[in-house]
Amino acid sequence: MAAPVNRKISAASARAHTRKTKPKSPFQLPSGLLKKILLVFFIGFLAWVYQAIRPPPPMKCGSADGPPVTASRIKLSDGRHLAYKEFGVPKDKSKYKIVYVHGFDSCKYDVVITETLSPNVVEGLGIYIVSFDRPGYGESDPNPNQREKSWALDIEELADQLGLGSKFYVTGFSMGGQVIWTCLKYIPHRLAGATLIAPAVNYWWPGLPTNLSKEAYDQQFLQDQWTLRVAHYLPWLTYWWNTQKWFPSFSLAAHSPAVLSRQDLELMLRRSSRKEYEAQVRQQGEYESLHRDLIMAFGTWEFDPMDLRNPFPNNEGSVHLWHGDDDLVVPVTLQRYIAQRLPWIHYHEVPGSGHMFPFADGMGDSILKALLIGKSSLP
Repeated sequence: MAAPVNRKISAASARAHTRKTKPKSPFQLPSGLLKKILLVFFIGFLAWVYQAIRPPPPMKCGSADGPPVTASRIKLSDGRHLAYKEFGVPKDKSKYKIVYVHGFDSCKYDVVITETLSPNVVEGLGIYIVSFDRPGYGESDPNPNQREKSWALDIEELADQLGLGSKFYVTGFSMGGQVIWTCLKYIPHRLAGATLIAPAVNYWWPGLPTNLSKEAYDQQFLQDQWTLRVAHYLPWLTYWWNTQKWFPSFSLAAHSPAVLSRQDLELMLRRSSRKEYEAQVRQQGEYESLHRDLIMAFGTWEFDPMDLRNPFPNNEGSVHLWHGDDDLVVPVTLQRYIAQRLPWIHYHEVPGSGHMFPFADGMGDSILKALLIGKSSLP
């Protein structure tokens, strides 16, 4: 009889043989179905992202579902309409004709130089002013192809259709002041003179010293730094960034008093009421007005204003830049550098004043007298 075989079984092998097999979960999905579900969720997420970053179509004035047209408008060569408002003496009796460019979150009724402009100066000098809604604001059609050159060409065409003559003056405030740089670049031959009032500055203009730009940029509130950063580097995210609720919004768009100096706050109490027309400013959509304005102002420009040459080499006209030394919106250090870099600019720094200094008593008279008759003096 054969001897029994004595087999040795390891502890690990014994555990493997004695371990109970776990029952499979009745809810376990086949791997192919799980992949399909994940794919559906991923596509749904992409659809949500697309909807979140995609601006809504504009509510164009005069369209079936848009606001009514109530202002005078011209039709531009590309088919767009530009709404405008006239001030001062009748055009045919005027000696000086001025095209005024409004700032951010404003419209043709927001003409800062007329707030403190005395009737005696208007009548005595014969001043005619036309202000217009920039594309997407008020009652002017949006311009999806808007670029720096189109800003200047819109102004030139407005002047031609209104019969302002071969030469005219241009004046702009804040982001409207920034537009004046494009006139100096693209239509200098049409200008009799120009004034930039507290003009916005693009921190990414190549001609500005990096350390100076960074210092001025860092003075902005953190949420404003991010807003400008998005507008410059990720313009396609501008609509989402300015409509999301997770982070604070752009201070100027939110009308935050925190960005205003003490003098600004005092001057705002005297400012004429905007209630009658305030709803018109953004009526075609915030993207076509505010957001596109940010993209244009702080995106990559077609040219660098620091490279501009004097448009009036024979002193047949003049360019003026006015700025308050206590401006919390646009740091004065940038304007001081610009005035040094472009010495042909007549620089006027207003002591103790913030961004809203044009609303101070007598400023309208001082700004226009300097431009039109070369009489430079603070009120």
